[in-house]
Amino acid sequence: MKAIFNSVLLLVILFLPAAMMAQVKQPQAGDTTYYKTLIPEEKQGLLKNMSMIANTRFALRNEFTDGEYTQSRFMMEQFRLEIKGNIHEKVYFRFRDRYTRAQTSESLDNFSRSTDLAFIRVDATKKLSITLGKMCADWGAYEFDANPIDIYEYSDIIEYADNFLTGAGVSYLVTPRHQLTLQVLDSRTKTFDDLYGEQPNFESGKMPLAFIANWRGSLFDGRFNTIWSYAFHNEARNIELDEPAGMNYIALGNQLKLGKFTVEYDYKWSQEDLDRSGIISGDVPDDLYPYALEKTVYIGHWLHLHYRLNPKINLALIAMMDIANWTDDLDPQKTEDHIRTAYGFIPTFEYYPWKDLNLRFYANWIGRSYNYSDYAKDRFGVKDYTTGRFNIGFVSPLGIF
Repeated sequence: MKAIFNSVLLLVILFLPAAMMAQVKQPQAGDTTYYKTLIPEEKQGLLKNMSMIANTRFALRNEFTDGEYTQSRFMMEQFRLEIKGNIHEKVYFRFRDRYTRAQTSESLDNFSRSTDLAFIRVDATKKLSITLGKMCADWGAYEFDANPIDIYEYSDIIEYADNFLTGAGVSYLVTPRHQLTLQVLDSRTKTFDDLYGEQPNFESGKMPLAFIANWRGSLFDGRFNTIWSYAFHNEARNIELDEPAGMNYIALGNQLKLGKFTVEYDYKWSQEDLDRSGIISGDVPDDLYPYALEKTVYIGHWLHLHYRLNPKINLALIAMMDIANWTDDLDPQKTEDHIRTAYGFIPTFEYYPWKDLNLRFYANWIGRSYNYSDYAKDRFGVKDYTTGRFNIGFVSPLGIF
């Protein structure tokens, strides 16, 4: 008995300091009432309805021009920080800023060029919502509707457009599968003078607004989907004709889902009284015509094929063709309207390592070919050329909370 008593006493002596330390440390480890939290406790519940996302694409780029290797470099191709959520049961907000673009305020809407989105959406009813602020111009088509980090290279019309504009929009859910949207936005982010400079036949209009109508539809149990739109931009006033000059834009996006295989095809058509895209104007030497050209037409075809081989591997192919025409007869030596056709070809391999994380590693080739008409070569001194880029990197909308 004495031996047992001595053993128990020894154990008590050994563990007593640890027990006393545990009694001291435990309250400090779990008690935060002595410190104010950064976000007040009464407002922490709001975070349940909010998200912060770092939309990221990073790559090692290996670049080529006319088939010759030019350089390799690491590049943060996309980094757009996004905060969104509900601040009320009927009020939703979304803010997204791009850190891979200069943060300079634009002359018309007073927003930073880097800010994609800064708007609130008020859900008036279950079917009707109103959006106010800087938002995506609802052009239509699947290329523009995708998250920018998912588009490795944009086609010409979208690459050279003002895609995020300030204004107001109304959306109405006609049925669970069909939604109509109307938007009235600033036609551009810059003033007329900043965008076009001095023009001999045009001046800024008093109401430089864009009017956009969009239909999102889903047919055949979701197998065939559409994003179609029409937009008119009131860009300027034609002094000689005393009438508005603008841009008509049509985008028809179509999606076909066949199990693991998905096909997306966009048709885009932009008719511009003044060369808003500026692609053709950029090819015309200033000594020939130092102003923005009139009567340009751009046509785009964009095809996206992707096959989800299994949960971890996706195979994709993008093909695009962009046609640039100049229909004005300003140049007496002009022999044809066609100026340039640009082709694009992007085969991509994507690997998703984890089921519970939307992060993929990818490798792809981005090949572009620019072919000019004989008239453009003879008159403007331009020549055909190609570019290529082999990328290895990762893409993810990294969820912070």
